[in-house]
Amino acid sequence: MDFDQPHRDALQEVLRWRRDVRHFRPDPISEEVIDRLRATMDMAPSVGNARPWRVLRIDSPEIRAKVLANFNAARDAAGGAYEGDQAEAYAKLKLQGIDQAPLQLAVFTHRDPQAGHGLGRASMPVTLQQSTAMAIHTLWLAARAENLGLGMVSVLDPKAVEELLETPPEWEFTAWLCIGTPEFTDDTPLLHRAGWQENLPTDWEVR
Repeated sequence: MDFDQPHRDALQEVLRWRRDVRHFRPDPISEEVIDRLRATMDMAPSVGNARPWRVLRIDSPEIRAKVLANFNAARDAAGGAYEGDQAEAYAKLKLQGIDQAPLQLAVFTHRDPQAGHGLGRASMPVTLQQSTAMAIHTLWLAARAENLGLGMVSVLDPKAVEELLETPPEWEFTAWLCIGTPEFTDDTPLLHRAGWQENLPTDWEVR
């Protein structure tokens, strides 16, 4: 299939309005939309077609509360790395949507999946984690196209999450994803508006 300018424009709009969302409305997401998101994630590329991502949908309020406590402890610990104005700015950042998002997913990477038969990862096993990251990004764009926001929570103790969810030892925790209707939409990233850091242009160095 050949794509034309309207396709390119639509992709640019989705990319420009994709944000790391932290503020959600409690509106539930229909199972029909969730099924579409899952099906879109299935289209993500992966090394050797290994498809190493493993996803748990977390509906339990008890588990979510424990993960939120995990986040709070990890955030406090990470805050010790900042001083002065940066410490004050860090304290004001909202870095999670666990307390609000109606749909929450725990995403893991299988360290040695049978699928793919090792193709493409013998010399670079990190391509398994890279494959999971591409699947997350695919889901992220699909969510935005559904007028939903997605926020990735990375301020967590991964081992504690693995123990809490009693996952197999070959599953490595990759990300906690919060998905829902944003409280507001804005094409300016939260970290920009908070004065944390502006985007830097990608430098394609020629050699």
